[in-house]
Amino acid sequence: MSSEHAIEIESLSKCFHIYDTPRDRLLQMFSMGEKKYFREFWALKAASFSVKRGETVGIVGRNGSGKSTLLQLICGTLNPTSGAITTNGRIAALLELGSGFNPEFSGRENVFMNAAVLGLSQEETKRRFHDIESFAEIGDFIDQPVKTYSSGMMVRLAFAVAINVDAQILIIDEALAVGDELFQRKCYAKIEALKQLGATILFVSHSGGTVIEFCDRAVLLDSGEVLAIGQPKAIVSRYQRLIYASAEKREKIKNEIRLQLADLSDEQQSADAQAEPETVEAASSNDFFDPNLKPQSTVSYESNGALILEPAIYTRANKPANTLTRGEHYFYRYKVRFSKSVSNVRFGMMIKTTSGFELGGAASSPVGGGIVHAAAGQEIDVEFQFNCKLNIGTYFLNAGVTGLIGEEDTYLHRIIDAYLFKVSPTENDTATGVVDFDCVSTVKDIF
Repeated sequence: MSSEHAIEIESLSKCFHIYDTPRDRLLQMFSMGEKKYFREFWALKAASFSVKRGETVGIVGRNGSGKSTLLQLICGTLNPTSGAITTNGRIAALLELGSGFNPEFSGRENVFMNAAVLGLSQEETKRRFHDIESFAEIGDFIDQPVKTYSSGMMVRLAFAVAINVDAQILIIDEALAVGDELFQRKCYAKIEALKQLGATILFVSHSGGTVIEFCDRAVLLDSGEVLAIGQPKAIVSRYQRLIYASAEKREKIKNEIRLQLADLSDEQQSADAQAEPETVEAASSNDFFDPNLKPQSTVSYESNGALILEPAIYTRANKPANTLTRGEHYFYRYKVRFSKSVSNVRFGMMIKTTSGFELGGAASSPVGGGIVHAAAGQEIDVEFQFNCKLNIGTYFLNAGVTGLIGEEDTYLHRIIDAYLFKVSPTENDTATGVVDFDCVSTVKDIF
């Protein structure tokens, strides 16, 4: 194993035997391998990739794609059918939090038992116990049987143990999707601190924004196959395109992603380089349109009854612009052409950074509202007004339209990175960060 890698996975596969009835399982035991009474389900198929020390890698994929199986194989709770896994460092896993707790034991007793499983001696656990108890914040319940805990208390305690064992490798499987917002933020802050200390993190989430914000690279799994590995924004865009595709188009999209596999990292780097703000002289409040400023990372979902056309930003003078001035008012417009009749139609926009972090946007109406009916062949003009409160930088705009097809509210069409724009610097600029909050400073000489 390379010394720079914390995890190496080579041609890893896992097959489960599916029995229709308990009787078939019993017959298999006595068949001596002469006959199969089961069906094979390959949850993972020849997966290969590596994770460097100190790297945070996100894993995305549809339900049933093999994400949880992969993590269980890495943690050693499942044995592979074929292939090899090599890890370098103590592993702490946040999989099914609290699943290893004994409900009859107290929280305190479970802390010591769980920590021992993770490799800590009793003395080491004693030294860490105050930190574990403080993080969990369950008060006197620490000495009550775990069977009296709420699910939230169970999660708090399990998480507190897992992140206080000084693990070199942290495995997270949707564990942070539970708990209240304050606890989630506390968990993320702790994980960020572990990242700063050089921990390697393998992170599974259905939240594309979290993967983009949190991870250095991402892996796209589907039906047990590693479809793509690359920069998080590029991978998440393809993941979202895949999950919103119709069943008949999904295999075609998967083939396209396979063909792009080797180029994803280079593609995203060139897109980001193209999107980096150029050094310009401060000033002008004049907006203009640069025909060479075009997004290279646009992903258009399959049309499902509608098609988004001509997304663009316009000034108050009704001129197209992609170089904007902070503090000015703009109009984001696009057309939507419908190819089938739909109801409850809503439109949306989202502004993102070059890394894919969602800054904010809007929908044309609340959930349950929208245009009552749009007919096949109809074309609708959509407009969103906004004040540019962004500081100097480069940004992307999404566009989307949803509606009811039958009883299901679904995307009719969506375009990721539909439009690219820059915000120019202004004279005597004192604002910092991404968003201008109109902060005013007061400095007084107290001497």
